[in-house]
Amino acid sequence: MAKSAREIMEILEAFDLTRCAWSAAQLVGCDPKTITAYVAARDAGADPFHRPRRPRGIDPFLAKLEELVDRSAGKIRADVVHDRLMAMGFDGSDRTTRRAVAELKAAWRAGHGRRYRPWVPEPGMWLEFDWGDGPRVAGRGTSLFCAWLAWSRYRVVIPCWDQTLGTLVWCLDQTLRRLGGAPTYLLSDNAKTVTVEHVAGIPIRHPEMVAVGRHYGCKVETCVAYDPESKGGVEATVKLAKADLVPTIANLLADYPSFAELVASCERFCEQVNAREHRETHQAPVVRLGTERAQLHVLPATPHTLALGEDRLVKKDQTISWGGVRYSTPPGWRGQTVWCHAQGEELVIVGRGRNGLEELCRHRLSTPGNPSILDEHYPDHPGGRHVHAPKPRPRTPEEVAFLSLGEGAHRWLVEAGAAGAARVRTKMARATQLARVVGPERVDQALGLAAIAGRFAEDDLASILDHLATAGQPSDLVWADEVHSVQPGTDAWGRLGQ
Repeated sequence: MAKSAREIMEILEAFDLTRCAWSAAQLVGCDPKTITAYVAARDAGADPFHRPRRPRGIDPFLAKLEELVDRSAGKIRADVVHDRLMAMGFDGSDRTTRRAVAELKAAWRAGHGRRYRPWVPEPGMWLEFDWGDGPRVAGRGTSLFCAWLAWSRYRVVIPCWDQTLGTLVWCLDQTLRRLGGAPTYLLSDNAKTVTVEHVAGIPIRHPEMVAVGRHYGCKVETCVAYDPESKGGVEATVKLAKADLVPTIANLLADYPSFAELVASCERFCEQVNAREHRETHQAPVVRLGTERAQLHVLPATPHTLALGEDRLVKKDQTISWGGVRYSTPPGWRGQTVWCHAQGEELVIVGRGRNGLEELCRHRLSTPGNPSILDEHYPDHPGGRHVHAPKPRPRTPEEVAFLSLGEGAHRWLVEAGAAGAARVRTKMARATQLARVVGPERVDQALGLAAIAGRFAEDDLASILDHLATAGQPSDLVWADEVHSVQPGTDAWGRLGQ
């Protein structure tokens, strides 16, 4: 008897209608003996849907099969069992052995499997977090920090470059501030950033993580070692995040061109899963989060120092070293301690000022041998790093008198020194004398023009003064280079003979 439940009901219904096995068989299209067998089983009080087990050739060896399955805790392979049975005289096929072993394994697991008690979480009590392998960006591996607020089922996924302690605390701080408060417990696995070691089965917490929990008003807890089922909520979050964010053949996602694209994808994923209705609660997690926020603890105004990254001392040249690369800092922080951490493709530098922690600057992450120096951090060095002309500092009365003429005199002295002009002091004294005659403003203007044009000969200053007196203010200067030529053109020859 191998009929389906629907077919058996049709057989019994046809027999009750006709009261004849042959007639009922014609109605349902089966053998009259089948009709008789099902009707007899029903009249005898047996279950017509139960298929009786027929004797099999492997039955004499079932006791040995049960022993092997029990001794191996349901892990022995069917081919190994078949070889042993063949040595004991069994002459059946390996298919029969596989079926029998599969049935005994299922029975063993039913009797020895783990029993679960439904967990009913309370609002504001548990936040679970874990790590998952993220996609590769520009050939570099990433990690996905996944957090799950138990009662509201609210999920947070943050991509990171590493899983260090500083990165973990930064992700926790970002998660708690996104949730709007801190729960009572933080549950994770036994990573070295959370649990240093186990002594007699007792986990020894990382002292920095204990300080982090104290800072946010939470208690850090870990699941039983090698038992991820004790935190199944975040395990499911990691599985969903990897399925939706990591490019595989199943989802046909393309590779991420930059870390910023990965961050945007994680934000879209969180918005999607938190806005749709959960099948268990029949509410969107973002809606339940609004209710659970009332049970969360108030967050401190500033994050824990570990969330800010690694501490560095600002050197005399206003730079810090991070990852073997020098990065510049704004003025006023020399000799002070700042904190640095990588956020995406940028290095964020944070310092503690008078009003608390503040972000000083951001640099694009660089590689060793390529320092990141920003010009705005060195306002006294315009134009970046180059050879700077010295500033005139008068020491004698003659130098004071010359430089007091104005900015043109300063420029003339600097340019004359760079050009290697001769008899500079004599020319300075003559310029001072001319200033008494024609006025310091005109002489200062002439000195500026001489510095621009590179004219430092004996009579150049007097010639420029005469030109200013006769021709007025100068117009655009013409530089003698390959682009502009002072040679007269031949356009006039074209009109010859007209």
